[in-house]
Amino acid sequence: MHHWLITMPSAGLLSLCIVFGFQHVAAANEIASLSTSQQERFQRLVTEIRCVVCQNQSIADSNADLAKDLRREVQLMIAADKTDAQILEFMVVRYGDFVLYSPPLDHRTAVLWFGPFLGLALAAGSLWLLLIRRRRAVVATRTSLAEAYGEDRLKEARDRLEGRV
Repeated sequence: MHHWLITMPSAGLLSLCIVFGFQHVAAANEIASLSTSQQERFQRLVTEIRCVVCQNQSIADSNADLAKDLRREVQLMIAADKTDAQILEFMVVRYGDFVLYSPPLDHRTAVLWFGPFLGLALAAGSLWLLLIRRRRAVVATRTSLAEAYGEDRLKEARDRLEGRV
């Protein structure tokens, strides 16, 4: 009696492994049913589509459930002889331009394309203004010291600091 209780959980675990193993084999066979050229298109397309759950991976690299569904959807569309443009358009309509690693250049995505350059230009302009203001402050300080102490005393103090005297 006790031996039966011990083997029962093992049998359940074995049956789960078999079921999930067949699902994995079935998913692999779905991709294998594509021709070689279709498999190449599939691999190229799934690397061009961003996983909207992971956001930093393509659907080829992601293990998220949505990425698996999107890979299956791409595969079905390729098998249905949809063009790459039709497949990408389907993804954009469903998830927006964000789903593409290279979104099209238009008024909605201009910030994505030009934002980094604009930020860099603003940072460079700010640094340039800061350097100009600092230079003017140094010149103003030297001028006020020269007026307060006289040019000769200032030169003498500079020479002492530099160890020339």
